[in-house]
Amino acid sequence: MEKTLARIAGVNIPTNKRVVIALQYIHGIGSKKAGEITEKVGIPAERRVNELTDAEVLQIRETIDRDYLVEGDLRRDVSMNIKRLMDLGCYRGLRHRKQLPVRGQRTHTNARTRKGKSKPIAGKKK
Repeated sequence: MEKTLARIAGVNIPTNKRVVIALQYIHGIGSKKAGEITEKVGIPAERRVNELTDAEVLQIRETIDRDYLVEGDLRRDVSMNIKRLMDLGCYRGLRHRKQLPVRGQRTHTNARTRKGKSKPIAGKKK
């Protein structure tokens, strides 16, 4: 059975990869959950996406919709949790608001991913 693309949870899944790997392209599904899903549906580990039948794709889709929080719903949930922390004004919320590391990392050096590109300071020459 030759298919162009399998679309699960609003994401185009690569066809030539193994099912367990391809499922991880969905936001909110990692290796553990992908393994669980294939086990529930009863798909062998070495099966590839382009070898799946329409019924199996449908089963995977239904399992994900029923049991897992993925893609848009998950992103909305996470952003609502962050917004809640910011509205409370707790320490973690303040760190989010200032776009600084939230989980106790140092900021004297490093933290560039969170703070962005370093800004030069005027008159700081040795």
